[in-house]
Amino acid sequence: MTRQPRYLLNRDGRYFARLVIPKELRPFLNNKTELREALGADRRVALAKLHPAVAVLQGQIARAEREAQIATGAPVEPGRYPLPVEQIAYRNYNDRLAFDTELRNMDNRHAMGFVDDRLVELLRDGIAGRLSDDQLETLIGKRIDRYRRLGNTSVVKGSAEWRTLARAMCVSELEALARVAERDEGDFSGQPKHPLLASVEPEQEKEEAPPVMVRDLFKRYIAELQANGKGTATEKRWRPVIEDLIAFTRTTNARKITKKTILEWKDAKMKTLSPRTVKNVYLAAVNAVFNWAVSNDELSENPASAVKLRVAQKVQNRPKGFTREEATAILKFTLAYVPKQTGNPQTEEKPQTSAAKKWAPLICALTGARISEITQLRKSDVRMEGDIPVIRITPDAGTVKTRKYRDVPLHKQIVEKGFLNFVDASPDGPLFYPPMKGKRTADPANTVSGRIAKWLQKENLVPDEVQPNHGWRHALKTTGREVEIDTRILDAITGHAGRTASDDYGDVTVIAKMKAIAKLPDFPV
Repeated sequence: MTRQPRYLLNRDGRYFARLVIPKELRPFLNNKTELREALGADRRVALAKLHPAVAVLQGQIARAEREAQIATGAPVEPGRYPLPVEQIAYRNYNDRLAFDTELRNMDNRHAMGFVDDRLVELLRDGIAGRLSDDQLETLIGKRIDRYRRLGNTSVVKGSAEWRTLARAMCVSELEALARVAERDEGDFSGQPKHPLLASVEPEQEKEEAPPVMVRDLFKRYIAELQANGKGTATEKRWRPVIEDLIAFTRTTNARKITKKTILEWKDAKMKTLSPRTVKNVYLAAVNAVFNWAVSNDELSENPASAVKLRVAQKVQNRPKGFTREEATAILKFTLAYVPKQTGNPQTEEKPQTSAAKKWAPLICALTGARISEITQLRKSDVRMEGDIPVIRITPDAGTVKTRKYRDVPLHKQIVEKGFLNFVDASPDGPLFYPPMKGKRTADPANTVSGRIAKWLQKENLVPDEVQPNHGWRHALKTTGREVEIDTRILDAITGHAGRTASDDYGDVTVIAKMKAIAKLPDFPV
């Protein structure tokens, strides 16, 4: 039997690097008993990632050990956790500002504008090298000792290294005082200006962590959606977004994508796209994938979670749905539609497409269904229930937003126009697109509904502010309210979710729906 490598953990087919946290260090690591780093589902890949991941986890334990030593007063070996001079100065700068924030939260008297001018002068002298070692020790020695205790340096007074660090600490202290003065005036946006601090890159505590590929995260996120019967449309719409992010950031490693880069990407997209598209497509896609990565222990945080974009409400100058006159004009045109005959089967429109152009708008107008729910109908989805003609809109036939079937009675005008005769004469299978063998790259019902929308727009029958395929749902709801159809029954017909928990009790029967649909007036076509 192959021996399991040390620190490698297998849980339900996924691999992790795992280190047990010593009991005395658990209070410094959120009381966890162990640390884990996700390595993926492929064993060979996991083994390749294992040692770098263990190094990262050991680094976290080492930092906890350092915090424990400080908290208990135990001595730390000088230089055990070394940092460059500029990093120590940068850390001191941030510590000073954090302490300033804490004081402001405790007592309003702290923000009274008291900055010691003599201290400022001494710090400038220290930076310039005009102070002796003793003077520097008096001025800055305690700060250097702090970082000796933290193990970040082992410099000794009297050495050139000690003096170099002392002068850097003077820079740090002076810059921190400048920010404090700005904060006293209400400005908290200041950044260090001295080159020593301005050029410092923040410490990357997980710099050695193995990369997490953005494309892999997206692939696994989509796979999870598809396992639940979703995700096909999402993949098609969001894949270009993910590729755009990779191209902009010039990295495929999700660990290297920060909030700053997401903000820059958002600003770049705003130059060519509408705010609504940037928010609802681009930011939504990245936020969803990175949230999935966090919940699956692939990333520790989502850099897009705090990126917000304000979108103004759309200006609405007319009803969202078709007016009665607009709907009548469309139905007169579609019911009279006759496809062009070219004599060449290769160039002629398929009979199923012609049928969809004729029947789908009328059925949508009198059922409020989504048009792709109609274009995916099969012959077996049309039946008689007693003397009531019914269509069944079901996920078995294609996409249904609610993922629930519903039976919708047909209005008498649909029957009078000959729809049932058309169904009887049709072969088994889909009514509005030809059956095809093999896997389709696109949803055929959506393809047909898209063709209908473009066709009506080309004929100038659809107003600019109305969605050609969605306008029927709005119109049906408007008419339903005018003829006083019960809201719950209207929702059951159109496939809208109930508004309260009580709506889930009891069923809206076909008979109840038929009585409601019978109230809808005929179109004068």
